[in-house]
Amino acid sequence: MTKVFQLPTCPANPDSLPFGPEHPWLAPLAGYSDLPFRLLCREYGAAVCVTEMVSAKGLVYESPGTNELLMTLPEDQPLVVQLFGAEAFFLGRAVELLRQSGFGWFDLNMGCSVSKVLRQSAGAAMLGDTENVLVVARAMIEAAGSGRVGFKLRLGLDDARPVLPDLALRLEDAGAGWLTLHPRTARQGFGGAAQWEAIAMLAQRLTIPLLASGDLFSAEDGVNCLERTGASGVMYARGAMHNPAIFADHAALLAGNAPVQADAPRLRAMISRHLELARAHCPGKAALWKMRSVVPRYVRTLPGARALRQELCRCNDWEELDRLLDIFLGSPG
Repeated sequence: MTKVFQLPTCPANPDSLPFGPEHPWLAPLAGYSDLPFRLLCREYGAAVCVTEMVSAKGLVYESPGTNELLMTLPEDQPLVVQLFGAEAFFLGRAVELLRQSGFGWFDLNMGCSVSKVLRQSAGAAMLGDTENVLVVARAMIEAAGSGRVGFKLRLGLDDARPVLPDLALRLEDAGAGWLTLHPRTARQGFGGAAQWEAIAMLAQRLTIPLLASGDLFSAEDGVNCLERTGASGVMYARGAMHNPAIFADHAALLAGNAPVQADAPRLRAMISRHLELARAHCPGKAALWKMRSVVPRYVRTLPGARALRQELCRCNDWEELDRLLDIFLGSPG
């Protein structure tokens, strides 16, 4: 039987989003920032979470699985929906449909450098046609309302084709609510070092909030980035994938305290909570398959992590997963 496509309803729509050094955001993470992971990060202090990338065309054409990326709860707020695509009609229509379901905050991905996305002229490929970017931006802002759409940017396609600060300033004039900058070019992908000085220069030119992204692997990186750039806030991506407690560490550092060390008992408690949330909010065995790939990221620095990864690949039920974790990390307290 064919499933009926139905957009989830967003149970809350706050009037504003929190910005500031004390309000770290969780980045959109394809394959990771689903509802259970977002709820876990919020428990550690994430102020705002962004969904996984959602295809605007997929949403408009009711592609299977698109609606599952938008599952949310009252405690999963404030929530920003990140869309990708390159055509103003589809992105504007996607926002209209989401607004009808109660979603209120949106982001356009112009930072993804994955080839599958670039081949659709989406993600960072959009930076090659800034006039189209502005057409798309106006369509989204018209559908959402001024200040309700953010834009994730890179420096340009490559060093020879920079787009900043001009594109950022034009997006601000068009009614963007905030910008996020990953200070690498599309060609760089995740290679080399993030050019935080580009964030600092752009922050001086904007009057809307600017979130910093790129090479924020720890809370120390995040706080250092804030101090060096003057950005309005930080958006944790890879750092949160490896350690959702990065948000608690961030708060500790801002309060002048040292982050709590992630020893085996604390890791076991974090993983147990993620397992609980996954089983509660993911259908069937999907949660188990996802946790088999997530757990190794959490324990990657501990002795025996490679052997645990191999054992997890053969794990087919929750009881076996718990048994492996008990052996590796000890029973939850």
